[in-house]
Amino acid sequence: MNKKIFFLVSTIFVLSTFVFCSAQVNQEQPSLKEVFKNHYFIGTALNHFQVIGKDPKAIELVKKQFNSITPENILKWENIHPKPNVFNFEPADSFVAFGERNNMFIVGHTLLWHAQTPNWVFEDEKGNFVSRDTLLHRLRNHIHTVVGRYKGRIHGWDVVNEAIEDNGELRNSKWLKIIGDDYMDKAFEYAREADPNTELYYNDYNMWHKGKVKKVIELVKSLQSKNIKIDGIGLQGHWGLNYPSNEEIDYAFAEYSKLNVKLMITELDVQVLPIPETNIGADISKNFELQQKYNPYPDRFPDSMQVKLGNRYSDFFNLFNKYKDKITRVTFWGVTDAYSWHNGWPIRGRTAYPLLFDREYLCKPAFDFVIKTVK
Repeated sequence: MNKKIFFLVSTIFVLSTFVFCSAQVNQEQPSLKEVFKNHYFIGTALNHFQVIGKDPKAIELVKKQFNSITPENILKWENIHPKPNVFNFEPADSFVAFGERNNMFIVGHTLLWHAQTPNWVFEDEKGNFVSRDTLLHRLRNHIHTVVGRYKGRIHGWDVVNEAIEDNGELRNSKWLKIIGDDYMDKAFEYAREADPNTELYYNDYNMWHKGKVKKVIELVKSLQSKNIKIDGIGLQGHWGLNYPSNEEIDYAFAEYSKLNVKLMITELDVQVLPIPETNIGADISKNFELQQKYNPYPDRFPDSMQVKLGNRYSDFFNLFNKYKDKITRVTFWGVTDAYSWHNGWPIRGRTAYPLLFDREYLCKPAFDFVIKTVK
């Protein structure tokens, strides 16, 4: 079959799928969690409004489609522990209770990260860096307080997030500068102390880069050699229509599969909009030229792009299914296109289409592409 015929057939298929999805109410849609029940958990990330019950249509969709949840922001340090001795547990309590009511696999995200951590964590009263011992004390207190509160209730934690650069070097974060090379060891140790039975993960993006693959494998082996508990590694799936290649993803899975840890796709979505070479940070709604170039689908995602998105998701899930004996969870980073972080990054004011459900809470054609990788 030549490319023109294949594209025509794909377009006809996606149009029929679009009509099928749009005509259905949520209750009549197939369930992702049921389709993949013999493969891995299917999860989604919940935002603050969903956690506190301000988006009931999204919550009904989550209960129907998913059996695992991750909080998008409410468990990050700046939100749950904004000031010394001040903890904001109410949103996280609601999040965990929702997961428990619906028998979901609950993930905590994240305990140690270079971003969204208040300056007070690293500084003294004069704004100078604190000592190694002081920062370790603050880290242990944070982990013991947060993990300890949900002991036996949150089933897995992203203990360390994005600590390795694409070239395999350790990120030159404040954690590394103040504590030293063993700061990740300490974070995993403290998490195990706080809840010995929860799963502990390392989580990062661009996990297909060969330098990062090598360093992550070294990290896991180093922790294991010291008898420090690590149960899995999370590959953030913030991928695009043209990157990474299927071969790069396959290579990464093959390498990580050699480790005695679980694998999971933790933040899956697909960037379908053009990315500028530099982060211009512009409000494109006020600039017609930028609007045309970087926000090409402000009102509607065209059928031709629905085909491309569906085929891309199909590629991903065919690879996930190939490694289903190692992969334990695939989590989408958001419920619908409406509140995806892609709408505001790296340019404000754009309309993005990265997920399986649209702004009307209906499945997109890509939903059926995913289902068909199993059926």
